[in-house]
Amino acid sequence: MKAATFVEPGKMEVRDYDMSKIQQPTDAIIKIVRACVCGSDLWWYRGLAKREKGSTVGHEAIGIVQEVGADVKDVKVGDFVIAPFTHGCGHCAACLAGFDGDCMNKEAGGNGGYQGEYLRFINANWALVKIPGQPEDYSDDMLNNFLALADVMATGYHAASSAEVKDGDTVVVMGDGAVGLSGVISAKLRGAKRIIAMSRHEDRQKLAKEFGATDIIPERGDEAVEKVMELTDGNGADAVLEYVGTEQSVDTAVKVGRPGAIVGRVGVPQKPEMNTNNLFWKNIGLRGGVASVTTDDKNVLLDAVLSGKINPGKVFTKRFTLDQIQEAYEAMDKRTAIKSLIILSGK
Repeated sequence: MKAATFVEPGKMEVRDYDMSKIQQPTDAIIKIVRACVCGSDLWWYRGLAKREKGSTVGHEAIGIVQEVGADVKDVKVGDFVIAPFTHGCGHCAACLAGFDGDCMNKEAGGNGGYQGEYLRFINANWALVKIPGQPEDYSDDMLNNFLALADVMATGYHAASSAEVKDGDTVVVMGDGAVGLSGVISAKLRGAKRIIAMSRHEDRQKLAKEFGATDIIPERGDEAVEKVMELTDGNGADAVLEYVGTEQSVDTAVKVGRPGAIVGRVGVPQKPEMNTNNLFWKNIGLRGGVASVTTDDKNVLLDAVLSGKINPGKVFTKRFTLDQIQEAYEAMDKRTAIKSLIILSGK
């Protein structure tokens, strides 16, 4: 089977591997229909994070179940599924509390090879999310919507739920990548009245407005804080969704929140230590972390896609075949694509 492989920073290629096999009774083998490149993949692609050279990559996909282990009862061969990156077991304390991104029973393997023809998926019984019907039952756009639920849309939603966004809220969204844009969708889905998107790129600003943003602020730092305060009559936002992870972004998120606001943070920290004292002086809450993909897909997001309430697949602005994996990464790296789609099988 073929799978995308990390050669060295800036270089990807497709290599042949032995067919994926069941290794644990909780495994499933998935034939991948569509996959994609994540913004977090760019960390090691750019040499900013360590990754083993020669390793398979990717952590977002939809596909068809080809084989299941003996303990997998809730999904069967032939099921059309979303393959989340979180691999929750469904029965540990974290999963039962709704935080499957922090599952306490993760097995070795599983997060690698999504950008390939077949995938060994661990903790398959509960973590996989079944989609009604088969890929051929859906439009191209709808397949992209399902793919977004494997990570980007669920991660966007996790910040909004962590920040407790509710009807009538004013929300600031920090970050205009695919996850930040999904945060705009999430804020609107949860009833926000005003959504202020921090964005300095025209294509992303346009999509943010399509998704429900009412205001766009291109400035950064203290200038951005001033703009938010002007728009909110000096009050600040009820909730702030942080998708960047830099010290400046988190600092700005705290400053634009009103007293008692909650910052929902899913931007992976890019500095070991950050000053959180400002939280104290404004009674600001800081919550968030690894997304609860299976939990939120099953409870909220899959139904929202099927009913047409949300269309997160619009974040895929360029498409590639697996053999074009280098071009797919370059498009993300050079910002010519918001998110790169990889077509593996089917229409």
